[in-house]
Amino acid sequence: MERKKQDPYTESEIKQRLERDLPQWYFEEGWIRRKYRTEGWKGTLMVVNTVGHLAEAAWHHPDLTVSYAFVIVKLQSHDAKGITDRDFELAKKIEEVVHWQPAKAGGALTGTPADDQRFRYIKYDY
Repeated sequence: MERKKQDPYTESEIKQRLERDLPQWYFEEGWIRRKYRTEGWKGTLMVVNTVGHLAEAAWHHPDLTVSYAFVIVKLQSHDAKGITDRDFELAKKIEEVVHWQPAKAGGALTGTPADDQRFRYIKYDY
C-alpha cells in the first residue's frame, strides 16, 4: 500500500526520518520540534519572521515558543492528527533557510562576519 502525503507516520517512522533527514529535530508529545538558539532579540525576531514567511507560503503553520535568545518550532498536521510529509517538508525548508551560511556555499555572497559579535545573530549548530 502506497503512503499518501497526508497519512501520519508512526512514532518509529518519525524518529527514523528525523535521524536520517533532520538530525537537529526531535519528536516529543506528538510534535516534531527544533530549538534555534540566537544571539538575542534581533536574531530571535529574524528566525520568527523567517519561519512565519515559510509557513504562510506553505500554508502549514507551526506553533512557536519565543524567548529572548531562542525560538522553538513545533510542527504537527492537526487535520491528520499526527506527523505527515507536510511537517517534514516544512521542517526541512525552515532548517535550510535559518541555517543558510553563504560563506560556506562558496558563492559571491560572504555572509555576516562570524568573528564580530556586533553582527552575529544566530548560533549555528553545524
